[in-house]
Amino acid sequence: MLDKLEELARTHRELTTKLADPAVLASPREYRETNKALAEIASVVQLYQRYRKVLAEHEGAETMVAELPREDELRALAVEERDRLGRELEELEATLRLELAPKDPNDRRNVVLEIRAGTGGNEATLFAAELLRMYSRYAEARGWRLNLIDVSESEVGGIKEASAIIEGKGAYSRLKFEGGVHRVQRVPETEASGRIHTSAVTVAVLPEAEDVEVEVDEKDLRIDRYCSSGPGGQGVNTTYSAVRMTHLPTGMVVTCQDERSQIKNRAKALRVLKSRLYELEQQRAQAELSEERRRMVGSGDRSEKIRTYNFKENRVTDHRIGLTIHRLPAILEGDLDPLIDPLLGHFQADKMQQTAAGSVH
Repeated sequence: MLDKLEELARTHRELTTKLADPAVLASPREYRETNKALAEIASVVQLYQRYRKVLAEHEGAETMVAELPREDELRALAVEERDRLGRELEELEATLRLELAPKDPNDRRNVVLEIRAGTGGNEATLFAAELLRMYSRYAEARGWRLNLIDVSESEVGGIKEASAIIEGKGAYSRLKFEGGVHRVQRVPETEASGRIHTSAVTVAVLPEAEDVEVEVDEKDLRIDRYCSSGPGGQGVNTTYSAVRMTHLPTGMVVTCQDERSQIKNRAKALRVLKSRLYELEQQRAQAELSEERRRMVGSGDRSEKIRTYNFKENRVTDHRIGLTIHRLPAILEGDLDPLIDPLLGHFQADKMQQTAAGSVH
């Protein structure tokens, strides 16, 4: 672990030096990429620096304890300080191990949240509305912003389906395990006999697609030049200023003859081509998200549940980790951390074990 941390500290120093390089400052793209790389390791390097400082203080306290006579009153203070620093070292080491565990590259992204009523009719739509409110309250408490994109309401004031974007630091990292089927067990207000109904709502939590940097290699382009046609000045049909640009890997063709300058027409054609390639990349990304969505929410059947909300017993149970909490009203008001923190810890520990096992083999 220490070797890896030393390597990160060295990389941090190199990136910091690079940021001051005039050549990097003159290149917006390189400056942005360097800054991003620096930001990704800054927190763990800062933790490591704190760890080294506490380690040195702990070693100093241990030396003092060893050198002072037992009857010296300063020795008791040194023992107390040594023990305190030892506890802090353990906490810092545990945090650093978590920081070094493999990261989900999507953790920094915003969230696309989709909620749909599953089996259970009107009761399912009412619970879907409660879940949307629950996530809205949670987002508000964490300083995130929830923007509703689309809502389809039911006849009884519930929600058939809703989609929203949640923007904020760490939104996907904390909400990514909320995706799945949420089951509710309660007596509907319209149920005269007091019989408990079971309904289901599907929740999909997807990372918001980021802008795709479109790179076009010159060798992938075929440029044909021809005379402009149509009405215009005396330059029409006399100079080869029009451009037909073909992107060979995709067969995409863009033509431009707006300008008399071939160079300007080429630049415009390239901008149009990049925009089309960007759109194509987004469509592919969307197809991948659609597959992830299908995997996440299944058919919306009650049997595929990840969590159960039982109103009669004031109970919420997460079936993936066997966690049960008897504080349903608080959770529906957005106090989700007692559920989310154990989930994150569980799956993070799993990932660390898999990594350790992989390194052994």
